[in-house]
Amino acid sequence: MTKEQLSQLGKTLWGIADDLRGAMNADDFRDYMLSFLFLRYLSDNYETAAKKELGSDYPKLEKEDRRAPLVVWYQENAEDVVEFEKQMRRKMHYVIHPDYLWSSIAEQARTQNAELLQTLVRGFKYIENESFASTFQGLFSEINLHSEKLGRSATDRNKKLCTIISKIAEGIAKFSTDSDMLGDAYEYLIGQFAAGSGKKAGEFYTPQTVSTILSRIVTLDSQDPSTGKKKKLNRVLDFACGSGSLLLNVRKQMGPHGIGMIYGQEKNITTYNLARMNMLLHGMKDTEFEIHHGDTLENDWDILNEMNPAKKLQCDAVVANPPFSYRWEPNEVMAEDFRFKSHGLAPKSAADFAFLLHGFHFLSDEGTMAIILPHGVLFRGGSEARIRTKLLKDGHIDTVIGLPANLFFSTGIPVCILVLKKCKKPDDVLFINASSEDNFEKGKRQNYLRKEDIDKIIDTYQYRKEAERYARRVSMAEIERNDYNLNITRYVSTAKTEPDIDLTAVYSQLTDLEERIAKAAETHNKYLKELGLPPV
Repeated sequence: MTKEQLSQLGKTLWGIADDLRGAMNADDFRDYMLSFLFLRYLSDNYETAAKKELGSDYPKLEKEDRRAPLVVWYQENAEDVVEFEKQMRRKMHYVIHPDYLWSSIAEQARTQNAELLQTLVRGFKYIENESFASTFQGLFSEINLHSEKLGRSATDRNKKLCTIISKIAEGIAKFSTDSDMLGDAYEYLIGQFAAGSGKKAGEFYTPQTVSTILSRIVTLDSQDPSTGKKKKLNRVLDFACGSGSLLLNVRKQMGPHGIGMIYGQEKNITTYNLARMNMLLHGMKDTEFEIHHGDTLENDWDILNEMNPAKKLQCDAVVANPPFSYRWEPNEVMAEDFRFKSHGLAPKSAADFAFLLHGFHFLSDEGTMAIILPHGVLFRGGSEARIRTKLLKDGHIDTVIGLPANLFFSTGIPVCILVLKKCKKPDDVLFINASSEDNFEKGKRQNYLRKEDIDKIIDTYQYRKEAERYARRVSMAEIERNDYNLNITRYVSTAKTEPDIDLTAVYSQLTDLEERIAKAAETHNKYLKELGLPPV
């Protein structure tokens, strides 16, 4: 799908959302809109595969017959349904009963069928519990089909749902349905809803440009990035995955077969469901990813809470955009936690280093971690200074990248990316200061990184380049002299140096000017005298 087509589709869907949400706020309506897009995607893929599987047996209906062909096939071949679904599970990893396909739902909406609401209730339950081999319990739990925001009575709610679904069906029908189309549209809409709902949205959405920087960094060879991209990443982890866009960006860099398994964790239930849908929407099988709903700092996910070092999850890439300066409640038990024991606990006022140490613990020796954090982690004192110092002395901090302010929906503050490795080669830290005005584009509400800005950051990181007012490799000795303070401007200032002023030359110029002024005044007065006028 071209950028222009995506933009047009996005605008069409966003226009529908804006027109129809009525009494709902953008966040509530987002869940309906994205869920229906998700159902459309699953259905399209399933019907295409079913047509291929059934071949000449796939029903050919008259133009005026608006039923889904599979509805007819199920009715005429009841004894073959079990075997057919078994085959579809092998090929597609899921099944959808014809009654719950998007084409069936859209037809009910078009004809204002009074049973639409109940069909949706049953359909969502079916997809959660029966469609996939692994259950997707609660996938649609945030969508309240009985909400009064849809209408006061069941009839009103049914009518509203008919309108929403009909409009979405009409909007999508104008566009081609290549396999990436709805996945791209989903990402676009998440971005639009994020922009529309401001600060709250930062909890679940990392701007694509920033996401691209992280994913391009972690997919390069960790020991020698200049040799290019890794051929395979066995495991990738994002422990604060939001809607999953960062994980999907890593997958996009590696290609659909370049990653063994994707692991994500998310505390917010709405966002957790968005992430699971987002993975499936981008063509991932349910066996290729695992998203856990839980608290990262409490580490309540069994596969990450394995005390046996031999069974510890080792990830080739760790990416994250955790909540900035999050308040948490560390205790004595936490101090003995295997993630924090050797470095110490982050302060109550800011869990930034707690998140970092959590992810770093699960990084493999050959892996790369890239995490977005507020600048405070680079220079704050106390326990944070002790954690930072140990990471530096152990040779684990590879690169510090300073980004421009106002890139995020959730905050206007400038942020940094820390790149960490367990076995890094260079005995220095690369500092990249990409915050100056010539390294981004200013927008009305937000700033944007252009393609050339992203390429410049990646090129500098990959080849460990140095450039005046932009990047510098700083020795550990110099960092030690600065008490392990990593404030970027200490090492790479973007300020332009003022030219030296030669005071003797300036004085000489002034003297010369005064002489010329006096001479000009003398000549002027001479002419005035000749004209019989008084001098000035």
